[in-house]
Amino acid sequence: METKTVLYGKNLEISERIKTNVTSKTDKFSKFLTNIEEVRIDLAHLKTARNANDRYVSQITIRGKGFILRTEERADELSAAFDKSFDKMIRQIERFKGKRGRTHLEKVFVDPAAPQAEPEPVEETPVIARRKKFALIPMTEVEALEQMKLLGHEDFFVFYNGNTSAINVLYKRMDGTFGLIETEIA
Repeated sequence: METKTVLYGKNLEISERIKTNVTSKTDKFSKFLTNIEEVRIDLAHLKTARNANDRYVSQITIRGKGFILRTEERADELSAAFDKSFDKMIRQIERFKGKRGRTHLEKVFVDPAAPQAEPEPVEETPVIARRKKFALIPMTEVEALEQMKLLGHEDFFVFYNGNTSAINVLYKRMDGTFGLIETEIA
C-alpha cells in the first residue's frame, strides 16, 4: 500500500526544491513503520512570531491503523524547522515501536529453563494523578469560549456542542489562537 503524502503551506510559497526535499525525507517513514495511511506536513511562516527563531513552523502528522503521531518544531529557517520536526518524528516512531514491541513480547512464552538475563530498565508509564467527573451542559462554541475564559482554563475546555450533538474540546494553540476538536464515534 502506498503512503499518501500531503504538503500544505501557510503564508509561504512551497518551491519545487522544498517539495522534493520534504517528500524524499518523508518517504523514509515507511521503512520505520508499516500501516501508514497518510503523512501530512504543514509548513507555515508566522509573520507575527514573538521570537525571530520561531518564524517558521513545521508540523508532521502520521496517521495509520490504530495510531496517530505528531511533531511540531520551530526555527528561524524553513528547512531547519522541517529537519528538526523530521528528526523528532523518527525518535517518536522508535519510541512508539518500542512500546508496541514490549507489549507484544510480554505475551510470548518464556522457557523457564533458559538463563534469565538482567531485565532492562523500562520507562515508567505515566500515572493518572487525578480524575474529575462533571456534567456536560449543551452550549455553542462561542459560549464554550466564554466559559473557558470565565473558569480560567488556560489550555483546554471540554463541552457538549448543542449544535452538533457531540463532545468537543476547545484548546488554546501555541500562536494564541483557539482550536476545536470535534469528536465522533468510530
